[in-house]
Amino acid sequence: MSSKKIAIIGGGNLGSAIAQGLLKSGFAQPADLTVTKRNIASLSELQALGVQTISDNEAAIRGAEIIVVALKPYNVKEVLAKVKSAFDPKRQVLISVMTGVSIDDLEEIAGAGMPVVRAMPNTAIAIQESMTCICYKNVPEQLVTFVKDMFDQLGVTVSIDEKLMDAATVLGACGIAYALRFIRANIQGGIEIGFDVKTANLIAAQTVKGAAELLIREKRHPEEEIDKVTTPKGCTIAGLNEMEHQGFSSSLIKGITVSYNKIVKG
Repeated sequence: MSSKKIAIIGGGNLGSAIAQGLLKSGFAQPADLTVTKRNIASLSELQALGVQTISDNEAAIRGAEIIVVALKPYNVKEVLAKVKSAFDPKRQVLISVMTGVSIDDLEEIAGAGMPVVRAMPNTAIAIQESMTCICYKNVPEQLVTFVKDMFDQLGVTVSIDEKLMDAATVLGACGIAYALRFIRANIQGGIEIGFDVKTANLIAAQTVKGAAELLIREKRHPEEEIDKVTTPKGCTIAGLNEMEHQGFSSSLIKGITVSYNKIVKG
C-alpha cells in the first residue's frame, strides 16, 4: 500500500479510472488521493468513497508527492503553466498519462530537473487489467520502483523507449476500442445466427478473454492456437479465409497505422 499522497490532475474518463483502480487494488487509501476537475459534481462516485475532489489544481499539486496528469494534451501547457510554482523536484514525481506530450515538454512545464514519467495505460486500469507502458527522466531508482509497483497493481507494466510511446498509445490504449469493436461484431454475428444479445455478449467476451489468456499464460504465438482449431475442410478455416478475403487483417493493420499517423502528424 502506498503511504504517499497522490494527486490526479484531470478527473475525466482516464483520470477517474486510475483513481478507481488505485482504490480497488488497495494501493491508495481514499484519504491519500485527490482528484481535480473543473466540474467536481461529476466526481460524485469518488466523493462517496472518501476521495478529496477539488477544482484547485495548485492546491492538489502542493499537497501531493505523486502527481498524475490526465488532462487533454491540447491544454496541458496552459493549465500547468498557471501552477508551475507548486512543483517541487526534491519531493515530487510528475506522471503524465497524456498522448503526444514528450518528457522534455513535461520537464519544461514543471521546471528543470523535475522527475518525470510518461505512462500510457488503458481504461482497463479501472479493473486492474491495464496494459501500461512507461518511460522515465530524472527519476531516482527508488521512485522508479514505486511507479512500476503502482502500475503493476493496476495490470501489466512494461518499460519502453520514449520513441515508442506513440506506438504504445495506439496498440495498448486505442487497442481497447479495437478489441471491443471486434467483440461487438462477434455479438452481431451471434445474433444473426440465433443467439439473444445477452448470451451472444457473454460468449463473445469470454471467448476473447480466453484467447488472450492462452497467449499470455502459455507464451504462445496466435498461429499456434489457430492451428489447433482449424481442421481440414472445417468451418473455422472457411470463416477465417472469408474474413481475410474481405480484408479483415489488412483493415485492422491499416487502422492501427492511421491512428499512429494521427498522433505523429496531427
